[in-house]
Amino acid sequence: MQKTRLVFLSISLAIILLSGCSKYQKIYKSTDNDLKYEAAIAYYESKDYYRALQLFDQINPFFRGTEKEEKIAYYYAYAYYYQKDYLLAGYYFKRFTDNFPNSRFAEECLYMSAYCSYLNSPPSYLDQTSTLDAIRDFQLFINRYPKSDRVNRANELMDKLRLKLEEKAFNNALLYYKMDEFQAAIVSFQNLLKDYPDTRYEEEVMYYIVKSWYYYAERSVPEKRLERHQAAINAFNDFKSLYPESRKLKELQTLVEYSFKVAKMKS
Repeated sequence: MQKTRLVFLSISLAIILLSGCSKYQKIYKSTDNDLKYEAAIAYYESKDYYRALQLFDQINPFFRGTEKEEKIAYYYAYAYYYQKDYLLAGYYFKRFTDNFPNSRFAEECLYMSAYCSYLNSPPSYLDQTSTLDAIRDFQLFINRYPKSDRVNRANELMDKLRLKLEEKAFNNALLYYKMDEFQAAIVSFQNLLKDYPDTRYEEEVMYYIVKSWYYYAERSVPEKRLERHQAAINAFNDFKSLYPESRKLKELQTLVEYSFKVAKMKS
């Protein structure tokens, strides 16, 4: 009897879906939750995610505690994902893992939750809270599933996110420099070197540290000028030691000649 009903539902559903929008309204207003379930799956598989979500919203309360609840939750998250609503998709993927921790889809959904956070990460010139959230979410996934085949990809994506944070830090420090906020620039550039010891910006960072110390010294009160010129000299020597062939070396050498003179006069 149950098999006959399923066949009937499938045939009825095929006819209804082929009949267009007005038939969808009939399904939507129907009280037959099994029909709505089959229709929601059919709309999902035909990539009509909007209609699928509308029906899933209606029937979800009626299938709680049944085998269909898990499938609805799985499709529900992916429907938002395929609509490129990564904020809601990430939320529902994470919710799936919380509600169905023993599901065979739990690992996949936790990864997809982190991946949605990755897709929500904005360009480096914007606030990077979402980037930090994505790194946290990928780390949660790796900690929970350290042997997963997805771990390598998660690490690759985290590296990309860290590069974005590094770029943000460099641009923030450079902005201080361009605004003649040389003390803030020095602190920001030095913090970048601490936070990202293998930074791709190292030569540029050290170049701007020398220049920042020099201009900071020049704008200092007389009693602070000597120690800050000496800091410019020290920064220059560090740069010269690490980048003896740099094209920037001649420019910096010319710049700090005065710093050497100040230091010599005061000695």
